Amino acid sequence: MASDAPATRSDGLHYLSLRDAIAARITTGGLKPGDKLPSERRLQEDLAVARGTVREGLFQLEAEGVIYRRDRSGWYVSPPPVVYDPTRWEGFMSYVEAQGRIPATETIAANAVAADPLLADVFSRPPGAPLYVIRRRRYVDGRAVLVERLVVDAALAPDLLRFSFDQSLTSILKTEYGITVARNQVSMQPCALTGFEAEALRVKSGLPGLALQRRSYDAQGRVVEYDHEHWRHDAVRISVDTRVR
Repeated sequence: MASDAPATRSDGLHYLSLRDAIAARITTGGLKPGDKLPSERRLQEDLAVARGTVREGLFQLEAEGVIYRRDRSGWYVSPPPVVYDPTRWEGFMSYVEAQGRIPATETIAANAVAADPLLADVFSRPPGAPLYVIRRRRYVDGRAVLVERLVVDAALAPDLLRFSFDQSLTSILKTEYGITVARNQVSMQPCALTGFEAEALRVKSGLPGLALQRRSYDAQGRVVEYDHEHWRHDAVRISVDTRVR
């Protein structure tokens, strides 16, 4: 019977073999996106290796974005990533639907706040000016893929909190306030998902992610939206189409 002992250095080839065997089944179509993997116990018994070895192999595949875990459910093959152009002011719901996927949004919190010095500088507003802060979790095909913190200038969108933010904020700003965006300033960098972001996305702390920061400007050069997004690393593929200057 296989041991529950932790993996050791001598188990390295077993862990790599397990990783390669599962990856090969996915590549050849034996396991398809959304399929559930055999349980850790089943893998342990079938391969006669330590439980720690199984987990090392699965964690490696998770880090590569090949598989992911669902709480209290097991391991699943990762679906294809969403293609995302962060330079466009296009709602999450619309670009996900355009790719044949099912989007959903969950509002975590929405509050009015007074601008601290950092946000006052971002919005070119005096410290203490009213702003709205919205935190949301976004889903694709039922899986949480990103959490975001959006800040909106209350002077440009008064009484914004009367709306539900489980719908498109982009549409609300366009239709209710006549706000359109003329320019986006975007920065991106790889990150480790920890703390609130890891908990909100239900992933192991330290899993790779993508941190994205965007300032959206209107035609008058005013910042109308300041967005911080944290994505699962396996859920998004960045694609930007730009003119060469």
